[in-house]
Amino acid sequence: MFEVEVELSCPYCAAPITMLLDPTVPAQRYVEDCEVCCNPIEVAYTANDESVTSLDARSIEQ
Repeated sequence: MFEVEVELSCPYCAAPITMLLDPTVPAQRYVEDCEVCCNPIEVAYTANDESVTSLDARSIEQ
């Protein structure tokens, strides 16, 4: 599996975090916890030609 590292800000605590994404999958949506504050983040991305073309990271309303 080929992965790329992306940097983003947590939608809860605004801390800079990194995530590994698989750009061989054309579109994916999943939940991953922030590595700083442990809140769940809904991650959605699309990829084309083994590069991430769009990334959305949102808080999950609880």
